Amino acid sequence: MRSGPAHHVLFLDAGAQMQCGVGQFTRRLAETIERLAPGTTTTFSLTREDGTAAEIWRAVGSAQNIVCNFPIVAWKRLIIAPLLALAIARLRGRRVILLQHEWAGLHWLRRLAYMPALLLADIIVMFSPLLQRQLAADPIVGRTARKCILAPLPPNIEAPAGITESRLYHRLARARTDGQLIIGHFGSIYPGKQPNALLGIGAVLAARGMRPLILYVGSFIRGMDRTKEEFYARAELLGIRDAVLVSGFVASDHEVFGLFSLVDAFCYPLDEGLSARRSSILACVQSARPVIVTGPAEDGEFDHHPRFRALIEHGAITLVARGANEAAYADAIMAALDRPAAHMPFDFDGWWADVARVIRAQFALRPSGEIAPNSAGQTPPART
Repeated sequence: MRSGPAHHVLFLDAGAQMQCGVGQFTRRLAETIERLAPGTTTTFSLTREDGTAAEIWRAVGSAQNIVCNFPIVAWKRLIIAPLLALAIARLRGRRVILLQHEWAGLHWLRRLAYMPALLLADIIVMFSPLLQRQLAADPIVGRTARKCILAPLPPNIEAPAGITESRLYHRLARARTDGQLIIGHFGSIYPGKQPNALLGIGAVLAARGMRPLILYVGSFIRGMDRTKEEFYARAELLGIRDAVLVSGFVASDHEVFGLFSLVDAFCYPLDEGLSARRSSILACVQSARPVIVTGPAEDGEFDHHPRFRALIEHGAITLVARGANEAAYADAIMAALDRPAAHMPFDFDGWWADVARVIRAQFALRPSGEIAPNSAGQTPPART
């Protein structure tokens, strides 16, 4: 007799080449769930070289639940294989759990490529009510929002015990010694984060004689827009081009937090406001530096995420009213620098255990040999 599924859950990833934030999230989530329930997880990598239809069929058949994490930057040239894996999972009666980190902020071509995954999923995990509303408003796949649950997003990186002093670190150290005010921004640079808005705040600080140095720890996402060209053109127009630094890819957490240690304050002016999906904000908070962010679009944004809400309530994150002008952000930065640092103990493993428990609660957990029901079965997704 043929044996049934050997594992509760199969994670799909893109192997060692998947160095982006979503890839790191997939690996850490799988590791955390494995710690909570040893022996229940396995991983299958899809690359240009690996992942034939036969291999996908066998891998999917070995598990009761298939977890796929979107948007997967490393798969932008390999979109058919993950969609094939999800289709096979549905055909074989496995439960498909899709993790979707963004929606309206994605380029429309990328949204179009991901729509089949939303339709194939039994459960869609999102990390913000804002994202769920964006999906619900989509004219093509808005109905799939009914399959959504909310999970608390953890930070992608943890503050290490020590730091690495890179060449950029020493450049920043010299700037601080020279009296410059270093304003930080962490994460990939793309239109959804309104990177140009921070340039305007830097110009206000410069006009006040504060000598800002705007540090972007991250790199531009390659796409079909002109984000990078428009960014530097805006800096030139504001007269602060020489006061802007973009680190590019940073190889290690030790180097990242070395740069963070020299930042005076972080600032994120966001059109959509702060949402519970902003893991880059959580990384910045661990530096114990002030973090100034636009307030959320709605009061209930963090109802599912008490740890994130606590950071705001205790002053580790300072909110600026939506619609405020650049001068208001400059005022908030200066006020935050005058206050004692509001550093809170950060239980990194606890944040990850929170999200792992929510996602694990969606798994179909049955004895080996039973076939998992599809989305029409008797086990609808729990609401979180």
